[in-house]
Amino acid sequence: MISKKAHVAVVGATGAVGREMIHCLEALAFPVGKLDLVASSRSAGMAVETPWGCCVVQDAALYDFSNVDIALFSAGKKVSLELAPKAVKAGALVIDNTSAFRLDADKALVVPEVNGEQIDFSPRIIANPNCSTIQMVLALAALDRAVGVDYVRVATYQSCSGAGQKGINALYDETRASLEGKRPEKSAVHARTIAFDVVPQIGAFEADGFSEEEHKMMAETKKILSRPDLPVSATCVRVPVARCHSEVVHVGLKKSLSVREAADILDRMPGLRVTDKTDVLAYPTAIQGEGDFDTLVGRIRIDPVDQGLIFWIVSDNLLKGAALNAVQIACAAWNHGRMDSNEV
Repeated sequence: MISKKAHVAVVGATGAVGREMIHCLEALAFPVGKLDLVASSRSAGMAVETPWGCCVVQDAALYDFSNVDIALFSAGKKVSLELAPKAVKAGALVIDNTSAFRLDADKALVVPEVNGEQIDFSPRIIANPNCSTIQMVLALAALDRAVGVDYVRVATYQSCSGAGQKGINALYDETRASLEGKRPEKSAVHARTIAFDVVPQIGAFEADGFSEEEHKMMAETKKILSRPDLPVSATCVRVPVARCHSEVVHVGLKKSLSVREAADILDRMPGLRVTDKTDVLAYPTAIQGEGDFDTLVGRIRIDPVDQGLIFWIVSDNLLKGAALNAVQIACAAWNHGRMDSNEV
């Protein structure tokens, strides 16, 4: 255990995830000695109250990462590609919440409860997985360890905050306009207008008909579980919910389980919680999941097609799906004394 306190920089500090990173640093009692808030020039100069005092937001383009121990990035892929290597060169450990480095062969893609041991072997950039992937792999890892997983099919119901604060604003703006009879023809953020509708597209479609988000889920799941040959298919849908992603997951198992056995396995997994242990058909909703650090599980049942498992999971995409997972990685790295080595 390292007793000294850390100099932490939050890059993208004024965004939806950045704000939650500050909250999670406090909630997990991370030993912050100095906190710097970094964002675009539009936010530079803004004063933000934090648990460590008032911080003035600094311009990312001008920020000096010298003496920073940990840099938490959530300012978009372009910013990460440009600034993360600079932060590493200055000596910081970067935990990146974008897709910039997730599938790089030399960088760990970490959900601490699933593959936290890989933090020890990473270079000084550690990738935070996609929000929709994180909540699913918690459940998959539990089942894979217990009986083995043969395949995965998932359909997601992803909130508008998955597109950041601008995604939430688009939902609210479009809803107000629709109620006034002025529904816009196009969304400013989402693939289609989102108010009172569901949109089965997140990111551009690729040549095989799957979207960018779907490809992220499929590739990241295999990497995190160290199962490169695991069959995974995904359909990702944006829904008119402000916060929390929901998913229905179909899992093929190498050994059949009863519903009660499956519920017990899932509930024992750190970070997962079966919401009603007396009723496996009880279910959480997005509103119930908001602000909860756990990923919530319900509607556990046997698939009559192949005796696999079907279940419903809900997780706060701004917390476990982003900020919380990143800060948990920071805690694991810091607490294991890995910060003084270039082998972090």
